[in-house]
Amino acid sequence: MNLVIAAAIGLLLGSIPFGLILTRAAGLGDIRSIGSGNIGATNVLRTGNKKLAAATLALDFLKGAVAVWLAAALLGPEAVGIAAIAAVLGHCHPPWLAFRGGKGVATALGVFLALAWPVFLAAALTWLVMAKLVKISSASALTGMAVAAIAAFLWGGWALFWPVALIVAYVFLRHHANIARLIDGTEPRIGQGK
Repeated sequence: MNLVIAAAIGLLLGSIPFGLILTRAAGLGDIRSIGSGNIGATNVLRTGNKKLAAATLALDFLKGAVAVWLAAALLGPEAVGIAAIAAVLGHCHPPWLAFRGGKGVATALGVFLALAWPVFLAAALTWLVMAKLVKISSASALTGMAVAAIAAFLWGGWALFWPVALIVAYVFLRHHANIARLIDGTEPRIGQGK
């Protein structure tokens, strides 16, 4: 029963579409009608409003962290992995938006912070360094995710690795079109295109 409750906590918190809420509140319309059509911070940045994109990033990050912290506080440590995975799935597939959400990177980073701060730190630093070097959001995010999986295994063994690895695998799956464009050399730089 605790695992079901953990999944519900993660799904409900993860499915709050902050990118859509903030862009509508700012009078920018439906974020799903521009760029990639996603509700995440990278697509919000395509509106040209950096503050709104930063707020979306922060809130998507926090909902992942809060889902894990809440599950840990209410249900114990055995529930955190399920809450973590559910939060990312909720962000990617919010039921109130016909299951079409974001790609899960910011929420995953929040989850990683709540699971084990060294995993978050490894992923976030890698993301920032890659963003500075290559200026391609998807390449930066995916590299950070891969480093997170390695860090999880080294830091916490199997208990930490399995939820992080599943999240990382799903984030990679959500980026399949980006990966194809990276291979083709057609993936746009941060703030441009899809």
